[in-house]
Amino acid sequence: MISCTVRYEIDPDKLLEFETYARFWLHKIPEMGGTHHGYHMPFEGPNDIAYCHFSFSSLAEYETYRAAMWDDAECLRAYEFATKSKCIRRYDRSFTKPMLDGATAQELFG
Repeated sequence: MISCTVRYEIDPDKLLEFETYARFWLHKIPEMGGTHHGYHMPFEGPNDIAYCHFSFSSLAEYETYRAAMWDDAECLRAYEFATKSKCIRRYDRSFTKPMLDGATAQELFG
């Protein structure tokens, strides 16, 4: 599994527009084979930073999604909405391999 974290710098005066954009991807990522772990919106601290987390079973599946996304009319509409509304100033993506299984101290350290 590969997880993508997107760190967005958003326009705090356009939070509702960004939330509209985010709600689309919460629906679309699962439709395109991924698992969405949600958007994390500004609350305390900086009012212009949001995060998004989603996963695909492999980097190859993520790359398939990225290619298909550019041929999908709904995805293109979402990008057009974000561009016209200027709710996103910039974003960065990073990829991690999630560790999801915990263990007891006894199991780990004897």
